Amino acid sequence: MLEAGTLVALCSASKRDRFLVTLEDGGKLETRLGIILHDQIMSAGYGGRVLSHNGSVFYVTKPTLEEYLRKIKRKTQIVFPKEAGYILLQLDIKPGARVIECGTGSGGMTTVFANFVGDEGRVYSYDVREEFVELAKRNCRRWKVEHRVSFNVRHISEGFDESDVDAVFLDIPDPWNYLPQVRKAIALGRRMGALLPTFNQIERFLRSLEENAFVDVEVLEILHRGLKCDPDRIRPEDRMIGHTGYLIFATPVMPSGRGDEVI
Repeated sequence: MLEAGTLVALCSASKRDRFLVTLEDGGKLETRLGIILHDQIMSAGYGGRVLSHNGSVFYVTKPTLEEYLRKIKRKTQIVFPKEAGYILLQLDIKPGARVIECGTGSGGMTTVFANFVGDEGRVYSYDVREEFVELAKRNCRRWKVEHRVSFNVRHISEGFDESDVDAVFLDIPDPWNYLPQVRKAIALGRRMGALLPTFNQIERFLRSLEENAFVDVEVLEILHRGLKCDPDRIRPEDRMIGHTGYLIFATPVMPSGRGDEVI
């Protein structure tokens, strides 16, 4: 038996329709395949089967974070799930981590970071647009991780309040202008990352990383191609998720010329 306030996924048995629903007492979901009562979903529970008013079959499942990201309300482009997982690995995001994110946007990556730092960690998210921050708060709240995030309406040029954080991620159009602010906030030897859409931006960023004593630089693009799940005609899907952005990662180290190099 599920409770009101639970977020569930409904999967059509005959079509590819999927819906994310926050359950309410007496609520209902209206779809092209019929109306489904929330009380039915609560009674069915995870893995259960429910019928719409016209007899269409749906299964109740527990939504994944990947599915949630694809369906969140947005006013901006989000970091796609295909990039999000690699970002977590590169930045070593784990329970207890403290991470700064600049470019909150709609809160997709904010939700991902908050999901993985746990209650003992913290996400510090910055954006200049208060309307984006408010939307991000709502999206984090729906996934029940808002309490792990400190939201700030501020331009990155003013710097960050935090220091010695474990990671920094920049989703802004000109990250090369703000590496001094990043260096002040991140612990030496830890990883920072950025997302950029064009080669011209990558070129400027790479030059700035070198000038600001960042090493171990990696630039990559991640593509995502699914396969049809029909055992009688397995082949690639007709469409794929192609270019959505380039990922750049680097590590700040002690600048040379201070007389403290190891010989």
